[in-house]
Amino acid sequence: MELDLTGIHKLAAEQGIDPETLDDALAEALRLAYLKTPHAAKHARVELDERSGNFTVWAADEIPVEPTEDNPYPAPKLGEEYDDTPRDFGRLAAATARQVITQLFRRAEDEKVFGAFSGQKGKLITGIIQQDASDPSNVHVAMGDVEAILPRREQVPGERYRHGERIRVYVVNVARGIKGPEIVVSRSHPELVRKLFEREVPELVSGAVSIMAIAREAGARTKIAVKANTDGVNPKCADRPRRRSRACVMENLGPEKIDIVDWSADPAKFVASALSPAVATGVQVISEKNKTAIAFIHDDQLSLAIGKEGQNARLAAKLTGWKIGIESTEAHAKKVAAEGK
Repeated sequence: MELDLTGIHKLAAEQGIDPETLDDALAEALRLAYLKTPHAAKHARVELDERSGNFTVWAADEIPVEPTEDNPYPAPKLGEEYDDTPRDFGRLAAATARQVITQLFRRAEDEKVFGAFSGQKGKLITGIIQQDASDPSNVHVAMGDVEAILPRREQVPGERYRHGERIRVYVVNVARGIKGPEIVVSRSHPELVRKLFEREVPELVSGAVSIMAIAREAGARTKIAVKANTDGVNPKCADRPRRRSRACVMENLGPEKIDIVDWSADPAKFVASALSPAVATGVQVISEKNKTAIAFIHDDQLSLAIGKEGQNARLAAKLTGWKIGIESTEAHAKKVAAEGK
């Protein structure tokens, strides 16, 4: 039987597939196709001849082996190989070859995509929203010839994704899936905010300022803790970009509010800073082991410290990694005075 192996190898080379890989896949596919033919031998292999384009199915029959006391159930031996290429195998062989080539080409293309995007994990990329009627829960984001998935869990509550609009997303994961590379992106990930600021604030790129922690409730509010690494740099001012830069960041975050606070290695100072815009009169560390502390706030700022539905206090806890109790400064002072009597 003949196949145009030279032409097949040429097509494969254009896709970056080496001849050995192609021949091995083709030979195995032809062997499996042969085993499905009537009266096929149980043991067979396929030999390809690139020069002539011929392929041969070499089969071998099992020869029973007499049992012995030491080996009562001996495995059969294989007899000499013989040419068992079916006469009417040409059409099936051609169809099998096409299928193998298609699969290899698709796999090669998937590897190219995976290779191109595997290094994009943890980065900010721009794509175009593509709505898919068959997949309404997810948003598809086109990046060239590749589509990433923005699943519902990574979407921002209340944010609308309109077909054809450009969007910046954070690459959460790149993996090999059953149907090819799976690229998962996010709009709600805290690191999206970091990447947006790094694009717009030169001090972050130069290392003069570092973002030490981020706590985010996507679509509502984000707290960012920053630290200056260079003398004379105000980290909070550096992270409040110039009007144009800030507009670029906020354009990507919509109505989401951003609080920028000072980071500190001192837990008490960090907790106090994290409760901004409320001003803490003091912070008492209850347990460093359990990371619990109490912040004292004036009565007129208690609601500000707690925030709407507890949001400010909740984000402060996420940002610091501490459990924060909030108490009235005035009530605490009265309690201390009463205990002192």
